[in-house]
Amino acid sequence: MNKELFGVFGSIEAFNRFRSNDEFDTILEGERITAGIRDSGLGAPGWSATHETDDGICLVWGEAYVPGAETNAARWVLEQYPSAGTDALASLNGSYLVVLDIDSAEQAFVATDMVRSRSCFYTDEPGVRVFGTDSGEVGRTLPAPSLDPNGVLDFLHLGVTLGEKTWVEHLSRLPIDSRLTADSVDELDRFVYRPREFDYVDELADRLERALERRSILPGEGALLLSAGYDSRIILSQVPSIERSYTVGYPDGQEVDGAKRLADQYDVEHTAFPPDERYLRADESKVRYSQGIKESLHIHHAGYTDEITADTVYHGLLCDTFFRGHFTEQAGIDVFGKRINFDRLDPDPDPVEVLLSRYGYVPETSFELADRMPFEHDVEAYLENAIEDAVDAVADRADQPQNELTACGIANQPSIPFHNHLSDNFFTAFLATDAELVEWHLQTPPEHRTTETFLRACEQIDEDVLRHRPPDRPYDSPLLNETERFIRRKTPFLSSFDPPWPNRETLFDQYYADQQLLPDLECAHTLQPRHKLRLNDVQGWLRSWSDSDGSLLSWFGAGNPSFV
Repeated sequence: MNKELFGVFGSIEAFNRFRSNDEFDTILEGERITAGIRDSGLGAPGWSATHETDDGICLVWGEAYVPGAETNAARWVLEQYPSAGTDALASLNGSYLVVLDIDSAEQAFVATDMVRSRSCFYTDEPGVRVFGTDSGEVGRTLPAPSLDPNGVLDFLHLGVTLGEKTWVEHLSRLPIDSRLTADSVDELDRFVYRPREFDYVDELADRLERALERRSILPGEGALLLSAGYDSRIILSQVPSIERSYTVGYPDGQEVDGAKRLADQYDVEHTAFPPDERYLRADESKVRYSQGIKESLHIHHAGYTDEITADTVYHGLLCDTFFRGHFTEQAGIDVFGKRINFDRLDPDPDPVEVLLSRYGYVPETSFELADRMPFEHDVEAYLENAIEDAVDAVADRADQPQNELTACGIANQPSIPFHNHLSDNFFTAFLATDAELVEWHLQTPPEHRTTETFLRACEQIDEDVLRHRPPDRPYDSPLLNETERFIRRKTPFLSSFDPPWPNRETLFDQYYADQQLLPDLECAHTLQPRHKLRLNDVQGWLRSWSDSDGSLLSWFGAGNPSFV
């Protein structure tokens, strides 16, 4: 990858067992930890930073902001930690990992941000605890890597590996809101639901404005990955450095037309990337961002990266999750196979049923896939146990079932590769991870984390932000929108609303993707495109770092009779 953090709980000699100093821009040597960082943006305001004193070292990797005028987050943490302790981490804002080895701390540690928006992978197998942001590079330190069946099963059925597993045994990642020491993994208490009463709309509007202003220090020309929906338009409205916007979609499609209307409204240049072989391309340059846990298909823009002209890229990823209740479950009824939601929450949601509907689970394809895999398992029973375990892992952070669902969804968010790729190629502003906005999420009862609340807050900031409605949501009422969608689908001569993303099945056939991605797995060609891309993700990610161990790839090779 272009940018990387890698380290060991040990000396520079232990570090050099695995990596050369020449691979990194800076190496920090503490008494108990050694870490290297490679980042072309190192030292830029709001971005990765390092600092050393006689008392210790600190490295912050990613997007980070601190109170006051200080722009070097590592220096700020190093100065604050002796008096504030881990409370200093609660004031560190953004999407980051922090490495700290200081005399006043009982142990050196690596800590995630509040929501684990950047993964830290680690292993103890080499005889010393190794950690890093590139799962493949940490995986290379394993003496004898082997597939983790549960990690692979989670992914192939759901599109995400739950919890702390990866696709390889003894290669783990830090949990949400936690820290790694030389001999432990410790939970922190920043991400805990504590609902209270306040003006949810006014407070969200104020915090959105401050969060966007905070990110205005990121350098250079700005660009926005723009949809016709709700989540990215407030960024377009409020960030003057944005000069260009980009949408993946057909030039004559509803999504592109809606996005272009928004760009014209705010006098920003707009470019549409037509879905072609670049959209499906899933080679190592894209698949490595799956990190052995998630789908690379979420990186819709990957094939067009060279055409994005910007220093800093903005996006609205996870705004639906933190502000609009993506993982909360509404009460409702099924009508002709379509779920119609009521304007109230389900008082007793089934976590397995809800999360299966939110993740990329397709029962028919999962059953077909299970028949061809070397893992003997009952799909439904396996997934029920896996999801129940994932919910239990975050239950102590939530005060009620709806928040348990959302906490689990955030801890196992499938679409993070979208941000991983952007932040590896540009300065990238991740609005939804702003600490003030996450705090709003944690303090707002789930019945008020709605699209209506979010849109009212956006209109307080810019009263004209809803001038152009999303093409598939012509009404304020969700029920009316669902009704029109249903009528359009069922009525001859009425066209349905365009889906926001291209049809992968059509593209697979048009560009012969089966032969390009899975030439040796003809038995998988009848699966749905999304599941074929998952198989390609597993094979591609393993090949990217484990070429010395053919047994890893043989699990999915054409010569494996139990798979064929």
